[in-house]
Formats: sequence, C-alpha cells, structure tokens
Amino acid sequence: GSAIARIIGSNVKKFDKFDNTVLMYVYEEMVDGRKLTEIINTEHENVKYLPGRRLPENIVADPDLKHAVQESDLLVFVVPHQFVNGICNQIKGSLKKNTRAISLIKGFDCRGKGIELISNAISSNLDIDVSVLMGANIASEVADENFCEATIGCVDDNMGKTWQDLFTAKYFRTQVVSDPQTVELCGALKNIVAVASGFVMGLCHSANTRAAVIRLGLVEMIKFINLFYGRARLETFFESCGVADLITTCSMGRNQRVSEAFVTTGKTLAELEKEMLNGQFLQGPLTAMEANKYLVEKGKVEEFPIFTAVYDICYKGKPVTEIIDAMSEASATAKL
Repeated sequence: GSAIARIIGSNVKKFDKFDNTVLMYVYEEMVDGRKLTEIINTEHENVKYLPGRRLPENIVADPDLKHAVQESDLLVFVVPHQFVNGICNQIKGSLKKNTRAISLIKGFDCRGKGIELISNAISSNLDIDVSVLMGANIASEVADENFCEATIGCVDDNMGKTWQDLFTAKYFRTQVVSDPQTVELCGALKNIVAVASGFVMGLCHSANTRAAVIRLGLVEMIKFINLFYGRARLETFFESCGVADLITTCSMGRNQRVSEAFVTTGKTLAELEKEMLNGQFLQGPLTAMEANKYLVEKGKVEEFPIFTAVYDICYKGKPVTEIIDAMSEASATAKL
C-alpha cells in the first residue's frame, strides 16, 4: 500500500481533478513505543512495512477507517484479501454517493457458495463501481522506482483514464484493458503457480523444471479463467497482469520464496510467514484452497493437477515431491 501511495501522492499534485491530500488508512500499531501513524505523518516513512523510502508529505496516515473514506471520491483497496469483508462492513453507509474504487487485491472471496472475485465482493457490499489493477510490480522495487508495468482492468473508458492518471509514473507504466475479470483472476491465480515454483526450486533448483512449472501453471490459469469466467481474452494474458506478473512472482515473489524455504528448512508455512514476511501475508496457499473448493464443486479437480497438488501439499500434508508428479501429469494434457 505504501509503495503505491508514493505514486498517488506525487500524481494528485499534477492534475486539478484530484485533491492534493491523500488519506491512507493505516492499522494502528506501536513501533518502538510510538504510534505508526504518528511516525508516518511526522517522518513521512512507513518504517514497518516500507522502511527507507520516503512518502510524499501529502500522504496522511489515518487510523480511523470511516474518517479516511467518508469524503473520498476514489478508494484504492490494497489489503490482504481475507480482510476485505471486515473493511467493507466497517465503511458501509459512510461513502459518498458516486464513490468509485479500484482493487489491487489478489485472491477470491469464499464467504458464500462457490468463489467470487474480490472486486465483485467490494462492489456488491458497498454498491459502488470497482476496477482492478494488477501486474508485475513487486512493492519494494516499485518503491525503489525501478521500471515496471501494470494493467488496469476497467470497462468505462473515462474512468480508465482517471485511474491511469492516478497511477502512471515515468517508472510505473499502465495500460487499460476492458477485461477486468481476466486481469483480476490472473492476479489471484499466479500466486498458486508461484507456490508450485517455490516447491520446485526447493527440490531441485533446475531452470528447466522451473520453466516447465511456469508454462504448465499458465495453461491451468487460462483453463481456470475460461471455466470460471467463460470469455477471457487471450491478449490480456500478454499484458503485465498475465505472463509478466507470473514470471516475476515465480522468480522472486513472497509466495515463491516462502514455499522454497518450506522445502529446504522443514518449517511450516505459518512459521515461515511470520519469520520472512514482516507482518505481511502469504496469499498462494489460501488462493489454492479457494480454487480447489470451486473445482470440487464443478467436478474438475483432475483437470488441474498443479493447482490440486499445491492444495494437497499445503493443506493435506502430502509430500512436496507430488508437485513433480503433478507436472508430469499436467504436461500430458497441457492444451487449451
């Protein structure tokens, strides 16, 4: 959240249509005896989650969620997906009539029957329009202003331009596509493949094998999206949200790193999450569980051996070597 806030804080000063002050909801924590929001607002640095990178002075940390949103026209959701429902329940009824939102959240909502896109869950809960932004943009590298890209999924051309103005920087380039469901599903499903990639790296460190798991995982992503959504545009997979994000996440994302350590250290995923992620959350295993629930309901589990193997290893205690068996099985049928 803080990495993208740096871009937003800079961009709002370039356009008259944006207010110059950006309120950023921050869950209040104590850091070295001081409130985190106080540190952010005086030292302009999120010392816990983005240390060493200065935030624009027009970014104002607010621990009061309702206060942070009640006068806002645009909302940017950047939280672990398991917290979305609670946040929506807190702010329901506090928003302006024509508020719009964009979600950078990767995962599914499984509170009801089946699974639902996070953007749909936000939209139905708050009765607002929700776009999405996904892509190959690891937060620390965005904060370091290394060049990267992102994909905005939005069906309204005018709103797409507004989001593009809000997020685009010289080092952070965005493209708008009118296929938000595919954009969002890519952002969720690539984390399952990243877990598989981590398992592979922990087992053998073979570049050939990792390339294979990425390719086979992409095939399962496309098949899943067509099953879930029914009309994915193939060209969307060639945007930053697709192949690029998949390669990045499988090479150095948190899901890959923690899953590799799961193999090499013998520690549990929960233990490694606490040790390695500094309070952040691992999304891949949870998304695998949510995807598996959907595949069970559709009777399609056997058609997704890699997704299923990740779920079985993470939640059923199956040996991690099953990922190699799953790849062999997937390779025999990896056709679109």
